[in-house]
Amino acid sequence: MESSFTYAVLTNQGEREINEDSVGVCENGENNCFVLCDGLGGHGMGDIASSLVVNVFKDRFYKTDETVNFLSDAFCASQDILMAEQKSRHAKAKMKTTAVAVATDDRNAYIGHIGDSRAYVFYKNKVRTRTLDHSIPQMLVLSREIKESEIRHHPDRNIVLRVMGIEWEEPMFELMVPIPLKKCDAFLLCSDGFWELIEEKEMCALLKKAKTVNEWLLSMAEIVRANGIGTNMDNYSAIAVWINR
Repeated sequence: MESSFTYAVLTNQGEREINEDSVGVCENGENNCFVLCDGLGGHGMGDIASSLVVNVFKDRFYKTDETVNFLSDAFCASQDILMAEQKSRHAKAKMKTTAVAVATDDRNAYIGHIGDSRAYVFYKNKVRTRTLDHSIPQMLVLSREIKESEIRHHPDRNIVLRVMGIEWEEPMFELMVPIPLKKCDAFLLCSDGFWELIEEKEMCALLKKAKTVNEWLLSMAEIVRANGIGTNMDNYSAIAVWINR
C-alpha cells in the first residue's frame, strides 16, 4: 500500500532575540526528508551552525536516490563541513547544534539524532517510540535515578552530552532501527523549546482530535506558547508529519 505525506512546519524565536533553530523539508520522488536543528545559544553562532547542517542534509538528500544509508552519510558530512566552517571562521569554540532527522522511502522510516531535539513516532494516537535525549536527565532516567516525568523540570535539563560541532573520535549521532511505515501514523520532530512545554498525553489527545496536520501542529503550539509566556521562553520549532493511506 502506497503512502503519501502531509506536513506542517513551525519555527519561532520565543522570547529570545535570535532564533537559532532551523528546519528543512525535502521531497524527492517517493523519498522524503525532514530535519530540525537547535543551535546552542550559549556558545554563540548557533543559528549559523543549525542552518548549515539543515542545508547539508538537504543538499545530500537531493544527490541520492536511496535512504537506507542516507542519514549516516548526512550526519557525517554535516559534521565535517561544520568543523571546517568553524576553522575558517576562527570560531572553534562556537557553532554547535543538535540535529534530528526522519527520512522515508516507500516502506520504512529512518530516524537519527544527536542532542536533545526529539523525533516522536505515533501509531493509533499513541506514542510508539521517541528518540532518547543525549542529556544528563535522560541518562538519569536510563539509570533509574529519576522518572521520565522529571526530565522537563530537571535543573540540568539543558546540558547536552552530544552535539555537532565538537571533535568526534567516532560518530556521536544515534540511528534507530528502521520503522515500517505501516506501523506509523504520524511523526513529530521538535526542539527542546517545544517538547519541554507540552506533555506527550496532550500531543496524543490533540492528534486524535485534529482534522489536518496543520491543525494538530497549531493546537500543540498554542499549549507551548501558553506555558512559555514570561519564562524567557526558548526558541521553539517543530515539523509535524502525517502518513496518509
